[in-house]
Amino acid sequence: MTDWGVGWLGEAYLWVKALHVAFVIFWMAGLFMIPRFLVYWHPVEPAAPESALWDERCRRLRRIILSPAMVISWLAGLSLGFHLGWPLWLVVKFGFVCLLTWFHHWSVVMAKRFAAGERRVTEKRLRLMNEIPSLVTLAVAVLVIVKPF
Repeated sequence: MTDWGVGWLGEAYLWVKALHVAFVIFWMAGLFMIPRFLVYWHPVEPAAPESALWDERCRRLRRIILSPAMVISWLAGLSLGFHLGWPLWLVVKFGFVCLLTWFHHWSVVMAKRFAAGERRVTEKRLRLMNEIPSLVTLAVAVLVIVKPF
């Protein structure tokens, strides 16, 4: 039996699923970019003109890609969850999405602190934090494709 047509989305299921996949890709692109921007911004003196350029890059990334993609990913994902009835693999995936959402907000807060001239985190820590989206993506891919439970 197919997943579509069973839950409340009916035949719209595949459209919502496609929307979800596309906007998750956009969101992940932003989640890969913003910590890398922070790594490059970290050594720049707060008063330097280059710092203002990094601030503008991060603000545009957040406003144009990162935040809208997160919101649409969440809305489509929740719709799919209610459609499928929340099997265990999806509940676990939801936990990883919450982790990505925390990471999204952490990155945005770091960018705002950098814009204010604060560098409370080391470059090494930023480089380590940059790996979170990769690890979560791997875990989510296994959950969605393999559905181990």
